[in-house]
Amino acid sequence: MSQKNHRGTACVGALLACVTAFGGALASPAAASDTATPPPVSDFKGVNWADPRDNYAHDAVVPSGLSTSDSYATTYAKSKAIISGFGKLGANTVRLPVNPTSVNGPFWKSYRGAIDAATAKGFKVILGYWEADNAKDGKIDDQAAWDQMWARLTSAYAGNSKVYFEPMNEPFGYTAQEWTDVAARWVTKHRFIPRDRVLIGGYKYSEDVKPVCADPRLKGTRLALHNYGFWHTDWTSVDQWKADFKQRIGDCASRTVLDEFGASMTTGLDYNGPVNGSNEVAYIQAATDTIRELGLGSVYWPGLRNGDTYSLTTLQGTGTNLSLTVNNQSGLDRLHYAWNQ
Repeated sequence: MSQKNHRGTACVGALLACVTAFGGALASPAAASDTATPPPVSDFKGVNWADPRDNYAHDAVVPSGLSTSDSYATTYAKSKAIISGFGKLGANTVRLPVNPTSVNGPFWKSYRGAIDAATAKGFKVILGYWEADNAKDGKIDDQAAWDQMWARLTSAYAGNSKVYFEPMNEPFGYTAQEWTDVAARWVTKHRFIPRDRVLIGGYKYSEDVKPVCADPRLKGTRLALHNYGFWHTDWTSVDQWKADFKQRIGDCASRTVLDEFGASMTTGLDYNGPVNGSNEVAYIQAATDTIRELGLGSVYWPGLRNGDTYSLTTLQGTGTNLSLTVNNQSGLDRLHYAWNQ
């Protein structure tokens, strides 16, 4: 979300037996058969793992705690520790950023370690494309590079049923018709990916899933919704926020994953207590109530991002000896409520 003020600071079958295109990385083995019954959206209980600089980057996007200088083995070890920390929160899903520089360039050899470590721990992994920080017009920056990136990602992970694909984060530069056209082309081009493993972002800042939900070309895909409390800082009614969430979803709840939502976690707010005029408390209570009531999938922003006041955790340790500490227990309590835990 380019408007987030807190962010500024703070290939099927045979392909899997072959090396992937553009560099020769071996395709990951299937974690489970894709003929299995797909999980309902409510089984997506997750967190975002983000770059400290935000995921809008023209260079490689690097989640907090990782480094472009690390080997695959080191990245895997670091990621295993961090994913274990997310698991202790009750999460079973992690959303990771990708961009052409990360995937088409040298970082891919090690960045794969983060994906592989997560799926090895049984996590679902959502791979979402972010545009560059020097573009940020809500459109695909370079069509050829974007196509190459998705060719590499889908060929590597088509057989791993734990990996999900989100063609673009917050496509706000497109009209609803333009965006559904882009998304439909992606789905057609990657028809070997089961539709239930594709998340199509809502209109504009992924803020309204109804136009995507209504497009028959996208039938069977999941829908990615975003919503933030800072969009309406004067709203202090839980019911008002709940009505807003439901308006953005319409009758599409069974397909919707709220894969970005969040509020301040380092300022001492009590999300279990009375609202007391706080739009953030009202917003988080409404978001978690709505997730539970409608059976939505949910991926909190962020589970970990160094320097972000919204971060649910803080990273501790050095090298590969890493752990997470919770920044706001009441915030985690609300997630557990949303997740029926």
